[in-house]
Amino acid sequence: MTPTQATSQTLSRERLTAVVGGLLDGGWRLALMAAHDDVDRLRVVYSFLRPVGQRHELTVEVPRDDAWLPSLAHSSFPAGRFEREIRDLFGIRPDGHPMPKRLVRHAHWPTGYHPMRHDADPTPRFDPDIGSYPFIAVEGDGVYEIPVGPVHAGLIEPGHFRFTVVGETILQVKARLWFLHRGVEGLFQGRTPVQGIELAERISGDTAVGHSLAYVMAVEDALDIDVDERTRAARALLLEAERLYNHVSDLGAIANDVGYGIAHTHTQRLRESLLRHNKALTGHRLLRGGITIGGAHLRTSPDLALLRGVADEVAEIVQITLANSIVADRFTGTSTLTTAQAEHIGTLGYVARASGIPIDARRDHPTVDLGAFEPVTEERGDVLARYLVRAREVAASTQILAALAPRATPTTAGHLMSVTPTSRAAAGLGVVEAWRGTLCHRVEIGRSGTLTRVRAVDPSFFNWPALPVALTDTIVPDFPLTNKSFNQSYAGNDL
Repeated sequence: MTPTQATSQTLSRERLTAVVGGLLDGGWRLALMAAHDDVDRLRVVYSFLRPVGQRHELTVEVPRDDAWLPSLAHSSFPAGRFEREIRDLFGIRPDGHPMPKRLVRHAHWPTGYHPMRHDADPTPRFDPDIGSYPFIAVEGDGVYEIPVGPVHAGLIEPGHFRFTVVGETILQVKARLWFLHRGVEGLFQGRTPVQGIELAERISGDTAVGHSLAYVMAVEDALDIDVDERTRAARALLLEAERLYNHVSDLGAIANDVGYGIAHTHTQRLRESLLRHNKALTGHRLLRGGITIGGAHLRTSPDLALLRGVADEVAEIVQITLANSIVADRFTGTSTLTTAQAEHIGTLGYVARASGIPIDARRDHPTVDLGAFEPVTEERGDVLARYLVRAREVAASTQILAALAPRATPTTAGHLMSVTPTSRAAAGLGVVEAWRGTLCHRVEIGRSGTLTRVRAVDPSFFNWPALPVALTDTIVPDFPLTNKSFNQSYAGNDL
């Protein structure tokens, strides 16, 4: 395992563009932007990552009465979206942004209201949403629009998709999210680090381990807490268990969206077996309670025979599914995201790996020795590639679980129950490869020992913009299939 190498610098906003340009040219990736209201000033932190285990932070102070920063949108697509989010929540204007419209705050939010400012009215007056969102109109013979959502069938959070179509062929799609901005990051403020765990677990329900692990690693980084190898192995084991049950579920759900329900039925049966196994591991079907500050909680060792049996059955289901000519035809060549498109957008996780980009924090920012681990990749970038990456990762995760089990014996030791007030504030960053992709938390802890800022970035924030790109020239009936092959989190995106 490579030790983390962390550096930082504070600079003026006039130097920001040049310094960031040099980092991007040097192979660094912008993983996170975090704005802060320090009462007398505003501050923005830029966190960059580069393999293996390298981190670099830039901090820029912003006067409250002259709140702007030079936009980085022309050199980094993710930066442009971070900047729009920060403008909505903190009122820091991205000067020179090519598309400075609202991102998080819909039209019913009060003009000039920025909810993360310390002096923001906790009960602002909301007006009706007059529907003034500036969708780009496409005109021509036979062109029409199909609105989908924000209310969807079943248990799904709101999102609006506007299709511009000729016949059945999609010319463009615009996705509009952020219908349920919950203010999660604000809810962390004033909590103790231990109290923050239960909130981190609930940022996105299917990523309880990913978010709680990134959060506690950030706290441990801030407080210089060492974690022993057994605890690291137990945490990695839980992360793979979370990856396993989600991938198994997705493999069936993707097949179900082309009418191959028998595969879905059998993967749901296997998912239930894995959820019951999860409860045996931590006492909770979604693995809540397994990650603690300074420790990990395993009630029992994993049932390797059960896990191997699930992996074998999944492999058989995948083989049978892809042997069906109709399924194979619907998967192959559908909604292709090219490598160049995936790189430009900054995609992560299985979306990136299905487009040939071998990005994976288990290798690039390791927390435990996984031997000669290499990310699973496919080159096609279509639905089939995203399906196959999941299928191959089921097998890989099962092997990792078997390797970790002897090193991650059941334990409840090592838990930190409280934080002693210190003479200085502290900051830390946590990076993990959650099941959807690389996930980051950055925390700041005040001298009182309570959280003053928690910034969480789910991989869905990076991956949602890739969905409309992949849908171009796809037919309308393939939207549910494509959407399921991406399967991004609404909750993780809209904090």
